[in-house]
Amino acid sequence: MSVPQPTTATLAFAGMPPSRPESDIPRGWIIPIGGKLVDEEILERFVVLCGGPAARIAIIPTASSEPDIGTFYERDFRRHGVAQAKSLHFERRSDCDDRDWLTWLGSATGIFIAGGNQLKLTATLGGTLAARLMRQRNAAGVHVAGTSAGAAFLSEHMIAYGDEGPTPRAGMVTMCAGLGLTNRVIVDQHFRQRDRLGRLLTALAYNPFAVGLGVDEDTAAFISPEDVVETQGSGAVTIVDTSDVQYSSIADAKPGEAITLLGAKVHVLGQGATFDLTTRKADGASAFVISD
Repeated sequence: MSVPQPTTATLAFAGMPPSRPESDIPRGWIIPIGGKLVDEEILERFVVLCGGPAARIAIIPTASSEPDIGTFYERDFRRHGVAQAKSLHFERRSDCDDRDWLTWLGSATGIFIAGGNQLKLTATLGGTLAARLMRQRNAAGVHVAGTSAGAAFLSEHMIAYGDEGPTPRAGMVTMCAGLGLTNRVIVDQHFRQRDRLGRLLTALAYNPFAVGLGVDEDTAAFISPEDVVETQGSGAVTIVDTSDVQYSSIADAKPGEAITLLGAKVHVLGQGATFDLTTRKADGASAFVISD
């Protein structure tokens, strides 16, 4: 897939990016990964989408406290055949105005956001030219993946932090604004491993419009330009659909009190299973074949 290359005008326009494509170019794929990535096919599929050996991958290591994580992913993408993979170390908000890095980001065919602390992502990137350019490029067809904290950051409504446990409780989760590539989902990562069903249900009680994506470790939810979610990896993606909720006690519940939600639907999607975010329909299996 080809995407338009950035110009000086493109970078200048980055202060007011479109949230939806304004042409016949489909939006790029959005790919939250649940963390602890082992399955080689997840990155391989991302690389194929981004152009294979001709891919140009911008790596955003901002969330991580590990100083070498950007270099690690540069090597990992090169191991997958990518000749051009560059870590852009946005450590301070002033870094997000760096013209050389913005130019490199603007010419990327794929963007990969590493894990760590999602609040560091919002505090460093939120409202900057770099974040606005990422939104603009995804709307123009560039694919964006994020693992762990990077996965949570992809959507408009982001879980900042919260308690573990299976039961939704008032005050269990704190929300903030994420990158905003889509407002259709709320993502929670390390889902089954850290018992996060309760906090995802609580987040959806606050905002029943969105669909909850609970992404297990070593698992990705590939969200197509047509807003169809497909599971790839060794775990599952738990879909929580609150569109048919008839009653919620969230408005009256006291802090720490269990929330009543009547009518919520839960789907567990293993490898190849899909969920259409528009029709809210799940399908048991589909086949993705890696090809040129």
